[in-house]
Amino acid sequence: MDASTKTYVGEGPDSAGMFGRFGGAYMPETLMPALYELQRVFAQASADPLFWEEYHRILADYVGRPSPLTLAENLTAELGGARIWLKREDLNHTGAHKINNCTGQILLARRMGKRRVIAETGAGQHGVATATMCALFRMECVIYMGAEDMARQAPNVARMHMLGAEVRAVHSGTATLKDAMNEALRDWITNVDTTYYLLGTGAGPHPYPRLVRDFQRIIGIEAREQILRKAGRLPTALVACVGGGSNAIGLFHPFLADAGVRCFGVEAGGLGIASGQHAASLEAGRPGVLHGNLTYLLQDEDGQVSNAYSVSAGLDYPGVGPEHALLHESGRVRYVAISDAEAIAAYYWVTRREGILPALESAHALAYVRHLAPTMRAEEEIVVCLSGRGDKDMDSVLKYQEEQA
Repeated sequence: MDASTKTYVGEGPDSAGMFGRFGGAYMPETLMPALYELQRVFAQASADPLFWEEYHRILADYVGRPSPLTLAENLTAELGGARIWLKREDLNHTGAHKINNCTGQILLARRMGKRRVIAETGAGQHGVATATMCALFRMECVIYMGAEDMARQAPNVARMHMLGAEVRAVHSGTATLKDAMNEALRDWITNVDTTYYLLGTGAGPHPYPRLVRDFQRIIGIEAREQILRKAGRLPTALVACVGGGSNAIGLFHPFLADAGVRCFGVEAGGLGIASGQHAASLEAGRPGVLHGNLTYLLQDEDGQVSNAYSVSAGLDYPGVGPEHALLHESGRVRYVAISDAEAIAAYYWVTRREGILPALESAHALAYVRHLAPTMRAEEEIVVCLSGRGDKDMDSVLKYQEEQA
């Protein structure tokens, strides 16, 4: 890695959508005009104070922002070391960070005159947030979801139906998030003139990684102001789970220029890296192209995309956003893997110590905090992104416990 990469602090992407050597828009020609239009509209909206005024008004009056920064006193006392703060994205309307991105993108869809919105979803939280915003703005909504994930996340499927969305089951491949994204892209190709694709994660073709990051930066912007006010100093460490990586890049980005703030992205280690049953794209993958961008992917020896696995439907994706790929290679963010067993244990730990039911995705980040906090000093602070609430995961957790008994 060269010196310019080592000093990366959040620049980019460039005009081609590249974060260093990662990113881009490797898409069929039929979709390129739609991507160029989205780039143009997003650039115009970004320069329009009225756009951001409406975005922040909806976040305040409808979503319920700012989300609190909660000192986890019981976790801190038990572990010793650094104080642990939870950035409470679980308290947003719809129960996760996904609504931040959906709010911004629905405003872009309206600017573009689109009345039909499609989206992919894994754990269902992005699907619920998309269906919610479509109900609010009276738009047609179609959600693609893997059949396996629909079985794991039945309450969220019911919520999407209640909100008026059509949920289309995807049975191809592993019937999880990657396959749902494939089908959403096929729909978009077919209906590109009338349809807006509301992509949910920090991956995909340019400009999606940029615009998802910019709509999720509210997490880190708020956390920075809150920790300075509450603790009087910047945190020593930030911790967030990483699937595609939208909550993590949202938390990390406003702090990347602060050399004293360490960042830790936590991937799904599944049954262990050696088992091959995991979703740790950065720890065990290599660069390749998936869903329109060059990034780190799980691949077999022939370069075919490997199946990802996690007990958490929201982390069950064989790739990662391109900005995370650059942050990984630059060394600015350290990426680690947490196993299913550790995440399940952290799910119960936080629930019983703090009375907060974390999403299984967030439980991966919280599990890593159990390792990290005791190695730090009492005068240091850790901010963890509690990306969503865990009532959606209760069936998965209970099933896992039954299988282990």
